[in-house]
Amino acid sequence: MINYDLTDCGRFYEPRNTNVLTAHILQSLADKVDQMAARLERSRGWIMKQALAAWIDQEEERRRLTLEALADVDAGRVIDPCVGPARGRHVDQGAHTGAPLQIP
Repeated sequence: MINYDLTDCGRFYEPRNTNVLTAHILQSLADKVDQMAARLERSRGWIMKQALAAWIDQEEERRRLTLEALADVDAGRVIDPCVGPARGRHVDQGAHTGAPLQIP
């Protein structure tokens, strides 16, 4: 088991307001973390915090976009699946005038 101390990054956490997380990871992933840490001259913990923070940001953005899309559906702001591809072909052919297409 490799234990990564995730408490040394002041950018995301106050030093007195931290928590140690332990995860079992594949040796190959641990080796990559070590290589990255050496290349960047940073600690394992710093690498892990950067990765975890980026993943959490990505998941929060994915959730925000999903909720936004669901709100659009609830409000009736949807594209008819039959019209969407036709509009794309129309634009690709260079004939798009900005006028809405007729629904087939």
